[in-house]
Amino acid sequence: MTLLGIALFIGILTRACQPNVSIETAQYAVNGQKLYTTHCENCHGAKGEGLGKLYPPLTDSSYLSQHRDQLASIVKFGIKEPLEIHGQRYEEQMPGVPQLSDIEIAYILTYVTTRFGKNTERYTLEEVQKSLKARK
Repeated sequence: MTLLGIALFIGILTRACQPNVSIETAQYAVNGQKLYTTHCENCHGAKGEGLGKLYPPLTDSSYLSQHRDQLASIVKFGIKEPLEIHGQRYEEQMPGVPQLSDIEIAYILTYVTTRFGKNTERYTLEEVQKSLKARK
């Protein structure tokens, strides 16, 4: 890795996560940021702010925490039921992203929960697999 590459990596780490996360969590979040940009940002926004009354924000830490075991299934398979986030009801269905691998979902959820949800722990591959298995 070149010096420029190292500087870029450190810059992304400091921008992508809270300062008190482990290096492993930061690496997951950096990987998740790219995937989030590709698959999620169009509807949920660059800052997880959502899109009006169509798509919910991803900034409700209590929702993310209370539904942590369901988030992987929501990413992979989507959700048809209405959601209530920050006291606002969202009726729009969310399509899933079935082509994502389990580890890619862990990366995205780590990015979302550390960047927008203010969590400091990574979303593990085992959590994703458990969530997806429970859904099947």
